[in-house]
Amino acid sequence: MTRSSKEFRSDTFTVPSERMMEAIREASVGDSVYEEDEDTNSLQKRIQELTGKAGALFFPSGTMSNQVGVRSNLHQPPYSIVADDRAHVYRNEAAGLAILSQAIVYPAFPSNGLYLTLEDIKKRVIDFKDIHVATTKLVCLENTLNGIIMPLDEIKRISEYAKANGIRMHLDGARLWNASAETGISLKEYCQYFDTVSLCLSKGLGAPIGSVLVADETTIETARWIRKQQGGGMRQVGLLAAPANVAIDEVWPTMKATHLVVKKLAQYLEEELSYKFEGPVETNFIFIDGPRSGVDIVILEEEAKKRGLNVVSNRLAFHYQISPEAIELLKEAAKAALERSREIGVKPEGGDSEGIAVAGSKSGSHKYAPVKN
Repeated sequence: MTRSSKEFRSDTFTVPSERMMEAIREASVGDSVYEEDEDTNSLQKRIQELTGKAGALFFPSGTMSNQVGVRSNLHQPPYSIVADDRAHVYRNEAAGLAILSQAIVYPAFPSNGLYLTLEDIKKRVIDFKDIHVATTKLVCLENTLNGIIMPLDEIKRISEYAKANGIRMHLDGARLWNASAETGISLKEYCQYFDTVSLCLSKGLGAPIGSVLVADETTIETARWIRKQQGGGMRQVGLLAAPANVAIDEVWPTMKATHLVVKKLAQYLEEELSYKFEGPVETNFIFIDGPRSGVDIVILEEEAKKRGLNVVSNRLAFHYQISPEAIELLKEAAKAALERSREIGVKPEGGDSEGIAVAGSKSGSHKYAPVKN
């Protein structure tokens, strides 16, 4: 097995395909800061068309794309942002919202345990002017989040409310490719409800480096300025844009098949080993509920390592380069971890209470269409 074929830590651990390497060797070498690189311009134009936005801008990372996207929506502070409490832009971007945007964040909590609803957002919005508070000027959503797809109807409801109240909308769409592949809903349909959207190229899509921010032309011009200030203005970006174009052609069409592999594995873990999950398995993640499964996650990590697999914590991430052999070894590790956990007295918490089921499962409160071969 290759290195990436046994990586369950993140979908960022893919390595460039041969076609991507060929694209790098043949890439244009114009100056991207001067907007003269052909492959960069081509990629940005393509993503504009896919998303229905008038402007697009390449960034070296998703964190920069998110943070600059957020800042480009905001003007004179004080102001506040509402974001999902679990959101990457809030929890995992080195306090960027506080440092770059000088914003206070009011985290929102999904009452359904899965995704934010309009009602959840309203509880955290400050929609009045008062010198003691910071009025909400931006709502940040993430799709997918923990592998869960946010329903389009709910996005529409939140967007309509935001527009009616003069609040702008940003989407961390790092894995929006996965949501679109799974649902058949186009990127354009998703993106129409947001002022800015960040799309990652190096996660499940498998390109070596980069993200693209899309918005209207005016916002992109602001973002270009801030990107330069933050050190993101790069020169021969064609070396990165060319393989990203290949990834859209080569990897995006395979995402739904990857999701099916994940669902089948989750079905095995649940039905054969009685594993429980923290949420429904909809795309390319499984979050194991260790206490309710009666599994010591540290032991699971150890059993995976014995078999040459890389697993960290209770999150299992999947991508198109994970091999069938690695999936079988992960099943072995999961079974061994369960047996070892029982030997040291670890028991499932909560008895036989119903959990969140995966596609085609025999138990649980969330039902999906059966997994098909």
